[in-house]
Amino acid sequence: MNQSPVLPLAITLGDPCGIGPEIIAKAWLQAPALTQACFVAGDVSVMRRAAAVAAPSLVLPVCEITEPAQALVVPPRCVPVLQVVSAAPPLPWGQVDARAGRMAGEAVVWAAQAALRGEVAALVTAPLHKEALHAAGAPWTAYPGHTELLQAEAARHVGVGVEAMPVRMMLANDELRTVLVSIHVALRDALDAITHEQVLQTLRITHASLCRLLGRAPRIAVSGVNPHAGEGGLFGREEIEVLQPAIAQARAEGLDVQGPFAPDTVFMRARRKAGECGEFDVVVAMYHDQGLIPVKYLGVEQGVNVTLGLPLIRTSPDHGTAMDLAGQGKADASSLIQALRMAKQLAAWPLGLLGKPD
Repeated sequence: MNQSPVLPLAITLGDPCGIGPEIIAKAWLQAPALTQACFVAGDVSVMRRAAAVAAPSLVLPVCEITEPAQALVVPPRCVPVLQVVSAAPPLPWGQVDARAGRMAGEAVVWAAQAALRGEVAALVTAPLHKEALHAAGAPWTAYPGHTELLQAEAARHVGVGVEAMPVRMMLANDELRTVLVSIHVALRDALDAITHEQVLQTLRITHASLCRLLGRAPRIAVSGVNPHAGEGGLFGREEIEVLQPAIAQARAEGLDVQGPFAPDTVFMRARRKAGECGEFDVVVAMYHDQGLIPVKYLGVEQGVNVTLGLPLIRTSPDHGTAMDLAGQGKADASSLIQALRMAKQLAAWPLGLLGKPD
């Protein structure tokens, strides 16, 4: 049986003033097998400057390609770059700059559209800086971050409103996966977002996405909202009035869902350690920090952000632009490398292209 042709994977530039370009260059140095058939959607001059920072004692070639398919034949440890943004003059390391924000945003839009057209297998997004993105003005001020920008592009491509393209954020490392009911909103607003419809939708998206990743139905745990999961209504009634009915409906639909569980213990129960699986494959958390703190505590350098619910595959490192480290050659590429590996896994690439540790 013939396998379908391998499509290249696009890595967006990230903010040129941050560590994104540097960790991309380091990924090519540290994981040549994994970066095979990948290319950078961004700016050639930015990547050449980053390569000099990432490997000051080595020569890391950066070559310009004119179409994504050319990435499939570029030799290892040579970084192919597709110029998808207008070239900019050298920008200052570690500073918020509207020009950098615009370049980062344009690279993401190009890569998202290429993925939606079926020209790339997946995209991995290097960190952008939200303040720099907003400083670039319209249309970038409409997007709090990557997730919302990708959601809008996908909805536009499909021809539906953004509300008809629900997405969720999953943070994952080798020990724990969490999916969030709400993402980038104030805590007061996040509590209002915990509705029967939102929770049920999150469970459905989580189930469908993890089925693809695991090859089987995931075991889903639901975290409570309140201390001790409400203690039978003593500390709040969200568990009784919202979570329990949503879980019951999901179970009636055939999903393997349990909870709600006390938020201070459910993540430990789901954690995989010492070669043993946890009780659950994923925890659905009610708001941003509830779900992200446990994953990041276990090691931000290994964390991967995956956007669930999109008609494309998108992963990213679980950290920001680290402006204080930019341009110094000190940035750690581990999370980006893990994001590349997961993107290839989700795209069902041949095992030889999943990039075992080099």
